[in-house]
Amino acid sequence: MHIHILGICGTFMGSLALLARELGHRVTGSDANVYPPMSTQLAAQGIELQEGYAPEHLQPAPDLVVIGNALSRGNAAVEYVLDQGMPYVSGPQWLADHVLQGRWVLAVAGTHGKTTTASLLAWLLEDAGMAPGYLIGGVPQNFGLSARLGDTPFFVVEADEYDSAFFDKRSKFVHYHPRTLVMNNLEFDHADIFPDLAAIERQFHHLVRTVPGAGLIIYPRADSALQRVIEQGCWTPEQTTGAGGDWQARLLEADGSHFEVWLQGKCQGEVRWQQTGEHSVANALVALAAARHVGVAPAQAVAALGRFASVKRRMELLAEINGIRVYDDFAHHPTAIATTLAGVRKQLGAGQLIAVIEPRSNTMRLGSHQAALPRSVVDASEVIWYQPPGLDWSLDSVIAASPVPARVLDSTADIIRRVLAVAEPGCQVVIMSNGSFAGLHGQLVAALEQHYA
Repeated sequence: MHIHILGICGTFMGSLALLARELGHRVTGSDANVYPPMSTQLAAQGIELQEGYAPEHLQPAPDLVVIGNALSRGNAAVEYVLDQGMPYVSGPQWLADHVLQGRWVLAVAGTHGKTTTASLLAWLLEDAGMAPGYLIGGVPQNFGLSARLGDTPFFVVEADEYDSAFFDKRSKFVHYHPRTLVMNNLEFDHADIFPDLAAIERQFHHLVRTVPGAGLIIYPRADSALQRVIEQGCWTPEQTTGAGGDWQARLLEADGSHFEVWLQGKCQGEVRWQQTGEHSVANALVALAAARHVGVAPAQAVAALGRFASVKRRMELLAEINGIRVYDDFAHHPTAIATTLAGVRKQLGAGQLIAVIEPRSNTMRLGSHQAALPRSVVDASEVIWYQPPGLDWSLDSVIAASPVPARVLDSTADIIRRVLAVAEPGCQVVIMSNGSFAGLHGQLVAALEQHYA
């Protein structure tokens, strides 16, 4: 079968393409923006990519078109599919119908940490010899690909609350029917489709309704929004993590790189790993609980955490030049920005930390989080805000309220000049965006290499 995917370079749709290819289908795709790491891994798998949404990309007609949720009515390719009467489906529905049927699905949902936690969980099962399938919105470095079918019934999926497609406004995750459900955390996001937090909580409760009574729901006990979700009705056993929960951590290093894991008052072992930050420890606890539900002994899973190699674009070290480290991070919400920088600060101590941030997500572009942004960078030494084209509001108010030195720049060239001017040996530069940031990552590394050659 020839499957054409519209929006193929999105993290979810690109992973879907890998699964379709592994099933033996011919897979092609198109996207408005084709950029690494997704474009790189797709091309390596022999998947043909085309930039833009020209109807010609759909000639001759494929057997099926999978339409990403970034596309809406009025898009030239969408209109052509409808006019020609081509068979089409949403990505989540295709996944449910062709991959998840009859499998033990372990779903990881939440506002933050889904990609890292799903990667952690897939790794814990892999290390235990369970060869799971997975679909993750990033590239886990323990695996090298963002999706695979796997050799056993177990399948780990990153479960997103964003809508499925222009013709199916339900959250993606209601299609997945998990037996093991992790809900990492919950706060307001996706202001372009949700009016308030209560609307997101309703979608999470729809997900809770799909988990069987023989399954398990795992969530942090202290998360008030998730507690409200559960209070709407729950028919499945629960395990909780964090303060007051069944699973707890005792930090042995303040930066979260070394901690003990406790389950119901009994120590299960010590973790020494490459990750930092209390958010990373929280991710580990829910992943351990989910792995135990499918038979991985806690002591074995605790040991496996030390061999976890993280995920591309999650505090990924791109280069170190003259003692200056450049990192790529996917943070695009005030909470994610704050927790990432706090983790770096605890590890770095009093050293120089420059945050370079692109407010690119739909919610950021609408300005829904602008009041929370100044405090999110409190752990940085300096923050550079990028004013991208099309931002619906001015960053001046964020600069005015910033607790640390801050400036707004509107070109990658200006950002590079600023970093070259102020970064000293020992500095850590963290670039934060959920997109390509106009190629800044590679440009900055190249400029530093040339500057110190």
